[in-house]
Amino acid sequence: MKENVLFAMNRLREKLWFRPLIFCMLSILGALIAQVADSTRLHELVPEINTESLETLLHTISSSMLVIAIFAVGSMISAFSAASNTATPRSFKLIIADDVSRNALSVFIGSFIYSIVATVALKNGYYGVAGNFTLFVFTLLFFALVILTFLRWVERISRLGRMGHTIKLVEDATANAIKNRLASPTLNGIVINPNQEKGTAVYGEFTGYVQQIYLSKLQEIAEKLDALITINAIPGSFSAIDQPLFYISLQESTTTEQDYNDMRKAFVIGDMRYFDEDPRFGLITLSEIASRALSPAVNDPGTAIQIISSYVRLFSLWAEPLDSKKAEKKPYDRIAVPELTIEDLFEDAFRPLARDGAGNIEVMIRLQKAFNSVYAIDNSAIKIAAMHHSYQAFERAEIEMKFNGDLSLLKSESLFTKQL
Repeated sequence: MKENVLFAMNRLREKLWFRPLIFCMLSILGALIAQVADSTRLHELVPEINTESLETLLHTISSSMLVIAIFAVGSMISAFSAASNTATPRSFKLIIADDVSRNALSVFIGSFIYSIVATVALKNGYYGVAGNFTLFVFTLLFFALVILTFLRWVERISRLGRMGHTIKLVEDATANAIKNRLASPTLNGIVINPNQEKGTAVYGEFTGYVQQIYLSKLQEIAEKLDALITINAIPGSFSAIDQPLFYISLQESTTTEQDYNDMRKAFVIGDMRYFDEDPRFGLITLSEIASRALSPAVNDPGTAIQIISSYVRLFSLWAEPLDSKKAEKKPYDRIAVPELTIEDLFEDAFRPLARDGAGNIEVMIRLQKAFNSVYAIDNSAIKIAAMHHSYQAFERAEIEMKFNGDLSLLKSESLFTKQL
């Protein structure tokens, strides 16, 4: 149940309208709750506030906030478009989820709604002396909040959609997904036993990307059927009707079509991938940014080198100690889940860079230095993958580079040469 709620909340937070809606509701509540002060003895302690001064303040907010909100939306759309055009459309979900911009839009729209509701209530005699004073305090607080939010937002909008900012957002999202997967390599399931029969293959009814798997639901069904379920399509995998979603191995009981349908419903399949539980998607997104930067139309090797630095930081996460609070506890003992393989992650990250940057000596030297850096990590799978891709990258460069001096320099910097 918890994983269902978390997945739904993550998708809801990505909606541009979610925070403005919450703030609008709080604004309306704030405008109306000021009247509660009239039922207290506060009127004996506070000065009487002139109604006209309150109306002037509220009118100033109502006349300016809607304009600023429209301006904010226009600026955000321009930033979204710039990020999609200069980086990759896959980064759009992260740009639109920018907390500072959404908070600013929420404050601007919420302040406008607050001023309208408060003005209507004020003109209809809804408040007494204490209510007017409380409303005056709330309005001053809104003014201060709007000013501080605007100043912070101006600083952020100057960076929103810029290449460096977009790369940082994608890297942070990928790092978070990797940390979660390192803490739980099998998503709290058990490791697949290669010597054990997988059982009956169960196919999906839809074609798309697996976005989420409700393992608690599968565990409940598996316990009822006394079965072992082996996942074949983890989050991020592309599922088609000819590819099994999972395999089920029964001990003695039998299953019905309804049981299979209930198990299929535990897989959320959609048209797009999300960064939350899909580390490979983040690596692919960074690769797309690098490939576009290395295209002849853009010719920006500096961005590709920046992406390589991001990869070194991301793969260095395997060298960090695990957070004991996130350590895997394996509560789903009837669900076997495949782990991500280092080779697949290296293919997603480094193969496009080696292919598209093969003719650029600066990019290829930085790539070989990256392989040397990740090779130092105490992980046998990473060492094997780094060596393999170091040699492949050099082979690609041999085909593309014409100058022997560049090739000699690249070979001297290559991991496979240094480890001979």
